[in-house]
Amino acid sequence: MRQVSVNRLQKGDVLGRTIFSHNGRSLLGKGVTLTSPYIERLKELGISIVYVDDDETKDIVIEDVISEENRREAMNSIEHSAEAVRIGKDLNGFQVKKTVNNIIGDVLFQEKIFLSLTDMRSYDNQVYAHSVSVCVLATILGKALGLDKDTLEALAVGALLHDIGTVKLPKELVAKREAFTLKENDLYKTHTVHGFEILRNKSELNLLSAHIALQHHEWLNGNGYPRKLSGRHLHVLAQIVGLADFYDNLVNDGPGHSRIVPHEACEIVMGCANKLFSQQLVVTFLKHVAAYPTGCTVKLNTGEVGIVVDQNKSLPMRPIIRVLIADKGLAHVQAKEYNLVEDLTTFIVSIVE
Repeated sequence: MRQVSVNRLQKGDVLGRTIFSHNGRSLLGKGVTLTSPYIERLKELGISIVYVDDDETKDIVIEDVISEENRREAMNSIEHSAEAVRIGKDLNGFQVKKTVNNIIGDVLFQEKIFLSLTDMRSYDNQVYAHSVSVCVLATILGKALGLDKDTLEALAVGALLHDIGTVKLPKELVAKREAFTLKENDLYKTHTVHGFEILRNKSELNLLSAHIALQHHEWLNGNGYPRKLSGRHLHVLAQIVGLADFYDNLVNDGPGHSRIVPHEACEIVMGCANKLFSQQLVVTFLKHVAAYPTGCTVKLNTGEVGIVVDQNKSLPMRPIIRVLIADKGLAHVQAKEYNLVEDLTTFIVSIVE
């Protein structure tokens, strides 16, 4: 299995992973042979990256951190929570806790966990898919930092619902793809306070989850919002969710900006240490997120192009590469692999989309 830009898909390519709508329903299932109308539909939906299966990469297995069933349930949970708040009802905190405990169970089950999967997002599921991805990444970081089960639950609930306050904002603002005006930006910033107010009185939820919604845009240097907290005044759980949110926004399209590739996002995160986020949190993050996700196509300094087939989890910037195309564009008869931890003179120049 490998990643392919939707713009490079060809008729006859076989989809390697199911693509879901905003409510967790299947749009296109794994194993579907893509036709020209299917490819055009993917473009219309705003999906930029998909996974395909082919003979050269059929042995490459890209495991999601959480099960497909739990990802669908989480998408449903955040949608139902948002709709309940939108129509003036209480969200079901018990259902949210059930959902996040399934996610926590998946994360705790894996001995060595590593985020190496790229989301396949459409325009209609960006908000909910973002919330689920932030929840998964925050839970991974929480586990790595040694949080106990109850604190992990509070973290995961706060992460899944960190943007619940956006329900109180105009729909057209939340859905906007262009850069916000100053007035719109000021209005958008109020979602943190709205989120806190929505969650603070939910007796079945830990109050820490409400503080995550309030503080997830606060930065270590005091330049965040809404209260410009800094240093020890920031709760560590809010910092965890803030970093997960920051990274996920970098690698996906947002208001006024286009997504960047994971290794560039990781470099930006590195530069945020002791400025936006604590050094310990940034180091932990970089140990658990693939700078070059498994299945992506990369160009090497040798001129060769290949697929990332596996990760060296101790050195995520130097994965294992299978060469598929030489620098003259000729396919190799037999695949050639570089383990970049061992091949010290070989390195990745760029991601090829």
